[in-house]
Amino acid sequence: MGVVDRRPTMEIVLEANRELNPTVRIATRTSKRALEPIERISEIWFGLIMVLTFTCSISVNQAGRQEVRTLLLGALSCNLAWGFIDSFMYLLGCFVERGTAIARLRAVRNASDPGTAHRVIAGALPPLLASVLSPVEFEVMRTKLNQLPEPPRHPTPTKNDLLGTVAVFLAVFLSTFPVVIPFLFIANVRLALRLSNGVALVMLFLSGYASGLYADYHPWRTGFVMAVLGSILVGVAVMLGG
Repeated sequence: MGVVDRRPTMEIVLEANRELNPTVRIATRTSKRALEPIERISEIWFGLIMVLTFTCSISVNQAGRQEVRTLLLGALSCNLAWGFIDSFMYLLGCFVERGTAIARLRAVRNASDPGTAHRVIAGALPPLLASVLSPVEFEVMRTKLNQLPEPPRHPTPTKNDLLGTVAVFLAVFLSTFPVVIPFLFIANVRLALRLSNGVALVMLFLSGYASGLYADYHPWRTGFVMAVLGSILVGVAVMLGG
């Protein structure tokens, strides 16, 4: 499954219901995107690795059209299944993150002394940001958090969580098709395999390049590293029978 760092942060959003009574919605990310760029890249990369473990196991000297068709159906089925699994784990992660944020808000409000509340708030912030805040600023945060209405008792999925779940499934599943398309239209297995591997290497490079852009770290170098690393991982998976 594609894994990225999604350490929950506490973001409190005030909303009004029909009776104009304020309620608290707990959000676990500041962006309104269903998936962050690095999450999309990770899911596509994962899908590519999965399908490559199938295509790279094709023997160009022995495989006939029926064997190739069986392997491609296996690759599609595998990525379909992992798309469902990965999307479920993404939704579960959102649920747990939101529950953690609610628990932290309650911990701040129920803290026996300001110092304990300050430590809870610091734990919910990025370490660099928490390190530059003064006790006075932490106290301002604590006071404002204590003035908020009571948070919901249980975490509930949001529209963005559901959209992100669908996006994860599509990223894993659809990343299969560019790699298998050559086998659908080219009868020569050797040529189809070379084109498929070429497409996969380009996609691995592009995913690495996009990661480099997102991290502001040498996109070209990151792209080449991702392509090489992906090839190595595929080789290891094939040798282990994956």
